[in-house]
Amino acid sequence: MKYFESHAHYDDKRFKEDREELLGELLPASGVSHVINIGCDVKSSEMSIRLADKYDYIYAAVGVHPHELYDMSSQTIAKLKKLSEHPKVVAIGEIGLDYYYDTHPRELQRFWFRQQLRLAEEVNKPVIIHSREASQETFDIIQSTNIRRGSIHCYSGSAQMAQDYVKMGFHIGVGGVVTFSNAKKLVETVEAIPIESILIETDCPYLAPNPNRGKRNDSTNLKYIVEKIAEIKKMTPEDVAKITENNAKSLFFK
Repeated sequence: MKYFESHAHYDDKRFKEDREELLGELLPASGVSHVINIGCDVKSSEMSIRLADKYDYIYAAVGVHPHELYDMSSQTIAKLKKLSEHPKVVAIGEIGLDYYYDTHPRELQRFWFRQQLRLAEEVNKPVIIHSREASQETFDIIQSTNIRRGSIHCYSGSAQMAQDYVKMGFHIGVGGVVTFSNAKKLVETVEAIPIESILIETDCPYLAPNPNRGKRNDSTNLKYIVEKIAEIKKMTPEDVAKITENNAKSLFFK
């Protein structure tokens, strides 16, 4: 089976000791065919591009996470635009709203979310959306734009809203949380939406699935996510892996 990792953070310091071994040997050997490494600020966006330059199967997304708005300015947007011109940058992200931690004032989050959505529209790239405790507002802001391509990462909203995103043209990112015993809402979402609208992701090094919950996550754990989706959808893991790989290719490489 081949797995398309649609959301990873291999630039994270938790991979410092074994990053080259993991990316150079382990992931390709375990069937990981593609990885989108996600930027959270300018520095991590640049690191994502360096990883994409070094490894054939890695691609990059560039953007500023709602937790990382400390130095955000029009110059930052200009820098992201320049980075987005790299041939292996396939998306703007991760961008969005986080009202769980409220690291920055909500109005500031909304402003820079809109600015980065405009950037994605300008450079004609899909978006990778972070939304925590801000489901309706995230949806409303996206709906007010012309953007109709992207991934709603680590989806935590209702099944109905997921269906509304799918109708708009978006994909739903499903990660390790789907394997947790308290993941009723996400299981309902996976049941409700077509497999053609699902992407698999780890968000590594975070959110490792069962049976490795609590450990450092990496893309070798995608198999557990695929197995759970297959169980929910009454499909084979092979079909889930193949269809989600095709979904991601059609989104990021169109």
